[in-house]
Amino acid sequence: MTARPPVRFSRALVQLECETCGASLRVEADQRTAVCPYCASPSVVERPPSNDRPSPHFVLGFTTTRENAQGAVKAWLGKRSFFVQSSVKTATIDSIRGVYTPAYLYSAMAQTRYTAQIGEDYQETETYTTTDDKGNSVTRTRVVNRTEHRHLEGQHATYIMDVLVVASRAVPNAELEAIEPFDLRTMRRYTPAVLSGWIAEEPTMTQQECYGLARREALEKIGRDLSGFMPGDSHHGLTHETRLDRETLELLYVPLWVLAMRHDPRKPPFRLLINGQTGVIYGKAPVSWVKIALAVLLVIALIAAPFVLAAARDRGGDPTERRGAARPPAPAAAPATTERGHPGGSRPTPTGGTR
Repeated sequence: MTARPPVRFSRALVQLECETCGASLRVEADQRTAVCPYCASPSVVERPPSNDRPSPHFVLGFTTTRENAQGAVKAWLGKRSFFVQSSVKTATIDSIRGVYTPAYLYSAMAQTRYTAQIGEDYQETETYTTTDDKGNSVTRTRVVNRTEHRHLEGQHATYIMDVLVVASRAVPNAELEAIEPFDLRTMRRYTPAVLSGWIAEEPTMTQQECYGLARREALEKIGRDLSGFMPGDSHHGLTHETRLDRETLELLYVPLWVLAMRHDPRKPPFRLLINGQTGVIYGKAPVSWVKIALAVLLVIALIAAPFVLAAARDRGGDPTERRGAARPPAPAAAPATTERGHPGGSRPTPTGGTR
């Protein structure tokens, strides 16, 4: 079978006439909103639906204000470690923007067959022989915990709902998951007036790609549910096979506050995503390798300092023998004995001696 080439959406510009002043605006194909530069009037582009760009079904509105989002970002940046680049910690947050990002809401019926080994814990009393303090052999009893394993298999049916996957190539699905959940109870039917005045993007991922993301999340959710559903005190070797039926994808717009800053012209920009309802923030602040290198050198210097000082003392030897050190005075010499000559050359006879 020949692989299907990836779908590429047209980047052609769309002509849009401002309803307030009549100016002709050129809007990129992946943008759904525009603001007239002459009268600042917002406009919403309405295009005919297609297979990979259906009409939106729902919209989740912003409940976190711009000021609150800026305050949350400022607090988040202030909690970053010393190793984060200084340009990021002192960056301006005035460029934060509210964006309605396309996403799909997935639902399906799931039929799952599973097998697992279930462990049932129980206690029993056993007898054993040991030696007491006096060296005598004695018989005693004790209670031990044991586990009995048995095979379990069955079927599990459930309805999968509220699986949210991104439909924009600009936002990885993992980053959207990091700032979930959104309050889906506040969903409203889509109308162009909701997006008016905001930045809104058209879906840039195909429905087939989004189906793949949604199915992967659905299967992970089923695995977690089955793990909690297993009876007994423990289990292992859980395997399952799931068939998904009656799948649906409904396009909706989720509110995001986005702050993008370019801290280095040679590197990708640093970006923060803020949940427009809860204020939850996701981002990976770039670290300064210069700070990390200096910290490593400082740690090495602190560890090596005691050894360097000890080696310096050993190399110097006894402090009293160092150059320039005061030496103790030499002991006084004993007075020399002088023998005087006697007339005739005879020597005196020692006292008490014999001749």
